Amino acid sequence: MKLFNTKFNIISVVFVIIVIGGLVFLAVRSGQTGRQSSTINHIPDELVEQRKDSKTLTLDDLTWGCPRQDCIPSIDDPKFESLDDADKWLRDEDLVFGLVHKGVVRAYPQRILNWHEIVNDTVAGDPIAITFCPLCVTSLAFERVVNGQTAEFGVSGRLLDSNLVMYDRLEESLWQQITGEAIIGPAALRGEKLKRVSIAPSTWENWKENHPDTEVLSRDTGHVRNYGLYPYGAYEDNDQIFFGIRNSDFRLPIKDVGYGIEIGDSPKYYSESILKENKTIEDSLGGVNIKIEYKKDSEVVITNLDSGEAIVPIRGFWFSWASFFPDTDIFIK
Repeated sequence: MKLFNTKFNIISVVFVIIVIGGLVFLAVRSGQTGRQSSTINHIPDELVEQRKDSKTLTLDDLTWGCPRQDCIPSIDDPKFESLDDADKWLRDEDLVFGLVHKGVVRAYPQRILNWHEIVNDTVAGDPIAITFCPLCVTSLAFERVVNGQTAEFGVSGRLLDSNLVMYDRLEESLWQQITGEAIIGPAALRGEKLKRVSIAPSTWENWKENHPDTEVLSRDTGHVRNYGLYPYGAYEDNDQIFFGIRNSDFRLPIKDVGYGIEIGDSPKYYSESILKENKTIEDSLGGVNIKIEYKKDSEVVITNLDSGEAIVPIRGFWFSWASFFPDTDIFIK
C-alpha cells in the first residue's frame, strides 16, 4: 500500500505538471502570453517588502505555478448568452458563480473559470473582477479599482499557499485572491485591499430556477479551450496539495469543502457537510449573532441577526482557509 501511495503521488504530481504545461502551451498558441511584463520580477527592494501579520512577504515566499504572467489568460472582453443558449451545454449539476448587481444577473460557469481564473467584467457600469482559484476552489468578486483608478487583473503565475496571486495591470502590484489584499508592490505599501462584491456558488439547476433572467458567460472567450474538460484530473477528489502551504492544520480533512467568514478579528469555518445536515444554524461570532441557511446545492445564505445585513462567506477547501486564517475556529455541531 505504501508503494502504491508513493507511485500515486508521483503520478499525480506529474499529471499536474503536464496540465500546467498544457495550459501554458495553449496560452502561447492563442497568442495570449504576448504581454511583455517584467517589472513583477524587478520590483525595487523598497517595494518588495510588505508587513502582514508580523511577517514580511517577499517574492521568495511565492511559488511559481506557471512560468510567467498571463500564462493562464484572463477573460478581458467577456461575452454573455441567454439562459436557453447556456442550457444547451451546461449540466444541471455544474457549478456556476452567480452575481446579482444593480439589477444585472449573471452566472460565470466554473467550467470556463477553470481555464481562465479571472474575468475582467463591467456590470451596470461598475468594473468588477470575477476570480476563481481551481487549486483552492475559492471564488470571489472584487471591484477593479486600484489607487482610485479602474484596473484590469491578470494571473501572475505565482501562488501563495496554493492560492491564486493576481497582479494588476495598472501598477503590477501582487494581490492575494482569498483575502483581496495587496501583498507586494506599490498597492501593498499603501495597504490596499480590494472591495468585495457578493458572489454565490450555486448549481446551474438551482441558479436558473431562481434567476430565469440570468445572463451566462459565453464560451466565446477568444481562446481555444475544451470547456467540457476539467483540466486538473482527480485533484478535487484526492488529498494531494502540489504547491505547498505554510500552515498545515489537520483538524479537518485538508480538502473538506466549507464556508469561512471573519467578523472583526474572529474567523470561523463551517463545513458544508454539517450545513447540509442541519440546514439552519444560529451562532455567535465576534460578538455578532448570525444565522446560516443551507438552501440547496451549495447555496448558503448568512445573515447578521443584529443588523439584518447579509454576510458574504468564502467557500473553499479547508486547507486554504486555515492557511490564511490560522487562528480560525471550527463550528462543531
